Amino acid sequence: MKYAIFVFLCALVIPLWAADYNIIDFGAVPNNGIVCTKAIQSAIDQCSLKGGGRVIIPAGEFLSGTLLLKDHVNLHLESGALLKGSASLADYTHNERVYGLIRAWQAVHIAITGLGTIDGSGTPFFQADIPHVGADFDRSYIRQGRNYMTFESGIGDGPIAYESRPDMMVVLLRCETVTIRDVTFRDSPSWTFRIADCDDVLLHGIRIKNNLLVPNSDGIHCTTSRNVRISNCDIRAGDDAIIVTGFGDEINVHGNDSLSNAQYSKRTVGNRTGYAENIVVTNCTLLSRSSGIRVGYGANSIRHCTFSNIVITDSNRGIGVFARDEGSICDIQFSNITIQTRLFTGHWWGNGEPIHISAIARDKAVPVGSIQRVKFDNIIAESGSGIVIYGEKPQIIRDVTLEDVHLAIKRGEHTLTYGGNFDLRPTADLKDAVFQHDIAGLFARHVEHLDIDGLQLIWDEALPSFYSHGLELEKVIGGRINNYTGSPAPKSKKGETIHMQDCRDISAQP
Repeated sequence: MKYAIFVFLCALVIPLWAADYNIIDFGAVPNNGIVCTKAIQSAIDQCSLKGGGRVIIPAGEFLSGTLLLKDHVNLHLESGALLKGSASLADYTHNERVYGLIRAWQAVHIAITGLGTIDGSGTPFFQADIPHVGADFDRSYIRQGRNYMTFESGIGDGPIAYESRPDMMVVLLRCETVTIRDVTFRDSPSWTFRIADCDDVLLHGIRIKNNLLVPNSDGIHCTTSRNVRISNCDIRAGDDAIIVTGFGDEINVHGNDSLSNAQYSKRTVGNRTGYAENIVVTNCTLLSRSSGIRVGYGANSIRHCTFSNIVITDSNRGIGVFARDEGSICDIQFSNITIQTRLFTGHWWGNGEPIHISAIARDKAVPVGSIQRVKFDNIIAESGSGIVIYGEKPQIIRDVTLEDVHLAIKRGEHTLTYGGNFDLRPTADLKDAVFQHDIAGLFARHVEHLDIDGLQLIWDEALPSFYSHGLELEKVIGGRINNYTGSPAPKSKKGETIHMQDCRDISAQP
């Protein structure tokens, strides 16, 4: 009798919809070059309609255009399964809008799991022998002048050009209770993931392996989402690897109702606070042609984020925190991180900095939010440049702490052809975008209360003379420098161990 009651109670707890829907049963055929979008979508529709379960993609290669993931559906890729994006833009175009491979809108309890692979087929949309270059810098402000970014030796580190491409590979808009586990994602034509206005998201154990020449092929991009956990992931992207921004509906929403711009408090699914908040990233390996970790941009504010136990290698920047729009950034912590950066050729943002914090307008009509209470603890970095903390006006950056940071600055292959500049893009004025500036071990401008405790700075003897001061502080108000071990760069003629200009209330102790 007790057993019968137990079974009955389990039937109430375990949904009867916990069933499998194999896409082959809906007409999908593997390994034949036929696009199976309709068959796969039919399996998703039926699974959701009947209460939910797993849509199974079995071993084999299945081509597809845009798929819409729905409530209570787990898109499950078995070992050996390959869901491959179509190489035709028409398969992503609906009602004159271009989408990516997988999308969801106001869906709950959705998942993508399994040991299979999702391939965005991004590379065929690009022109491998033509560089992608934007109009966001002016060579007249750059140390190398006309010799900067010439491509005389070919494409180099990229990026490469394109005429048209599908949208971001996986876009989840205003979703709730999302799980992404174990799957390998590769060759995205744009951002691999956009986790947008979502709440309660887990990404664990996934691999992202994109073409490193493809611009904007970001890894995991969280836009105004909350309660996001990213763990044990390996991400190799042709742009930022893990990103937290305050972007909202201004970035390609393509929703299904007339409430696209509804206030967050009036929404019924997903993030209802309007903050990008409560983000935890841990135990990941990252490689990027821009920033390994980027925090910032967007009208919505960002708060309460932690990043720990991370290795960033072969990247243009290690960690970047950027205020460019109205949204403010506060209470961000980075700990136990190893960083290796270098200078890259081509139109990538960044200039080899291991850590970059900046607050500067990219639109003069939009006030820039502040950056407050950012802490770095136990960081080991080998880089092509120094740490940069740059505020365009007083008090815009406040309460920055660096504890136990070991920084070794090395000469690299592109030090002379790309080095000796600051890169603050995007900016409202091109004179502030990429411009000539000597490189200090740590440069800080317009910071209110800067604490440095346990910074060790080592210079490569072969660095050119535009590497300069150990620490260079300009208009920094308040703070302390303790346990600093460093010196000016070896070939700097006027370098100082600590150089201060227009600073006050800073204590310095050996």
